[in-house]
Amino acid sequence: MQFISTRSEWQPVRFSAALGRGLAPDGGLYIPQQWPAIRLSGLSAGEALAPLAAKFLAPFAAGDALEAALPGIAAEAFNFPAPLVALEGDRLGVLELFHGPTAAFKDFGARFLAAALARLRQGAARTLQILVATSGDTGGAVAAAFHRRQGIEVAVLFPLGQVSPTQQQQLSCWGGNVRTLGVRGSFDECQRLVKQAFVDESLRERWELSSANSINLGRLLPQAVYYLATSLALQEKCGRPTSFVIPSGNLGNATACVWAQRLGAPIAQIVLAHNANRTVPDYLADGMLRLRPSIATLASAMDVGNPSNLERLSALYPGAARLGSVVSAVSVDDEAIRARIRADHTRYGTVWCPHTATAAEAWARLSPKQRATGPWVLVATAHPAKFREIVEPLVSQTLPVPESLERLFRLPARFLEIDPTLAALRTALAGPAP
Repeated sequence: MQFISTRSEWQPVRFSAALGRGLAPDGGLYIPQQWPAIRLSGLSAGEALAPLAAKFLAPFAAGDALEAALPGIAAEAFNFPAPLVALEGDRLGVLELFHGPTAAFKDFGARFLAAALARLRQGAARTLQILVATSGDTGGAVAAAFHRRQGIEVAVLFPLGQVSPTQQQQLSCWGGNVRTLGVRGSFDECQRLVKQAFVDESLRERWELSSANSINLGRLLPQAVYYLATSLALQEKCGRPTSFVIPSGNLGNATACVWAQRLGAPIAQIVLAHNANRTVPDYLADGMLRLRPSIATLASAMDVGNPSNLERLSALYPGAARLGSVVSAVSVDDEAIRARIRADHTRYGTVWCPHTATAAEAWARLSPKQRATGPWVLVATAHPAKFREIVEPLVSQTLPVPESLERLFRLPARFLEIDPTLAALRTALAGPAP
């Protein structure tokens, strides 16, 4: 099994190389050179996530140095549940992806990538520098997954003032081999810095560089597993394919669902729930791709004006019309997010984080005919306690905080502020950790 860049079919690489590099040399994102045929009949709907992941992802690591290690990697990554909780019987449920160590869906992919790279780094001569841009949850998940891994350093770049206080604490409480950089700019500028670093000769001479954003194949592929598991379970129970509503920003989680569907998972409709950053909804509506600066919203982890994984989706389904035949997209503003958190707390007794609330609002906007085609699943991407400053006043109650988050809140926070320039990033990486 080999992988090529979204921008060129030259220089195909194997699974390990794609994970280690993160970004292709031409700036593109790695995709399968050929899509493997996966026999779903050999996968059990009731199987635990770890063995299911090892079987489902095995074709991607076929013939690779990590092939034999895949079951162990999956066991490290999928050691917490992803329960499906009913809201309206079999008609509507919520897939809770926030039961990992940093209470966000990104724990799955970050832990898979860390476990894989740790195995590849054994005996390596040079330090691996992981660069990750985050608009909220990614940085915390990556920091937790890579903390204290030998031979690996991590630099987390986040936009100053544009993440919640809880998220900022999660990004900056690690120390050790994790360096946190508060960028005086937007998430898009953080992401641009990471991409510039990958082609900077001075940085490449000093370190081996890789990324842990969803541009990295090792982050994205594991996320396809919970879509497979959920759709198989509901197919067995209801006899129909499952439709998903996914909070979407950089489109990594959405791309994982589309890839699971492409690989044969029984998935029907895929609705992308965006906040006020309308790049994808507008593109699907009129076919014009207008990349733009990101807008700060309550759903900060989705504040992306130039979503990287749109390149992967477009490689599979070129053009707005073809992509629009597979996914649809809805934009939800802050006031609608607030209203949905209040309404569903009253209706279901549940509490959404702002990102999950965008999915709940997108589902509510579907026509009665569409909603009747269920089962439908809302993807809950983060625990609401990560956004307690926003959520608690809306539901008039104090939210219980998972023990994993409480532990992080007790640690001292430290980060370095930098300008959104490559020169500033070079200086920060060369200096001592703050």
